[in-house]
Amino acid sequence: MAALLERAPLDLRVNAARARRDELLGEFPGAVPTPLSPWGIRLPPDSRVDDHPAFAEGLVEVQDEGSQLIALASTPEAGQRVVDLCAGAGGKSLALAAAAPGAAILATDSNRARLSRLAPRADRAGAAIESRLLDPPGELDALADWRGEADLVLVDAPCSGSGTWRRNPEGRWRLTPERLQRLVEVQARLLDIAAGLVRPGGRIVYAVCSLLEREGAGQADAFLKRHSSWVPEETPIAAGRLAGVGRLLTPGHDATDGFFVARLVGPC
Repeated sequence: MAALLERAPLDLRVNAARARRDELLGEFPGAVPTPLSPWGIRLPPDSRVDDHPAFAEGLVEVQDEGSQLIALASTPEAGQRVVDLCAGAGGKSLALAAAAPGAAILATDSNRARLSRLAPRADRAGAAIESRLLDPPGELDALADWRGEADLVLVDAPCSGSGTWRRNPEGRWRLTPERLQRLVEVQARLLDIAAGLVRPGGRIVYAVCSLLEREGAGQADAFLKRHSSWVPEETPIAAGRLAGVGRLLTPGHDATDGFFVARLVGPC
């Protein structure tokens, strides 16, 4: 298994604000376009890019195709106010900023160490992204200036990671019923927080790297039952299969990690 992990291909995301994919494909030996993301370049296993000029100049970022598709499903626009609620180290925030350079993007997380990695990455990419550390359960208080103001909130929620079990099979042995229940509760709370941030008629994009219905379609359905004035919206990615109000991508059908993504629109 270790050998298989070492031989995994490396996906890059082209910084769409600064370059085009066809301009960069010839810069990397063995590079091919990713089949689903128009931003992606796939490199052979064991490729290195940290010493490549295109990486140093912020023209590419290491990001798997599945994560790129979640950013694509968000369809940010210039002039919008966007919150990446579970930003981690900021990979999807960077993708959102590259897709809509004129958007105001706020990246938040409760993990200081992970969030601190965003600033140097944003500088390298030339992206203007504000970051804010949150302290649960006081997230809405810390985001008071954004309440009812966001056009888009991306909730790439903590989850079981079952969508990556083909690469990390040990993860299935760490997932207990109790841990899954805690994750489902956290996901629901994050969705409710997001609903408080969205302006009238704005949207939430909810995503989890999971194949489990409780975390994906079931979680989206439960949100719509709690917030009866919200409605689902078609997810604009040409991949995956319908799963409840969203789409589910799987390794067998899409040759990606497994993940669920849905778009939810608030009342006007």
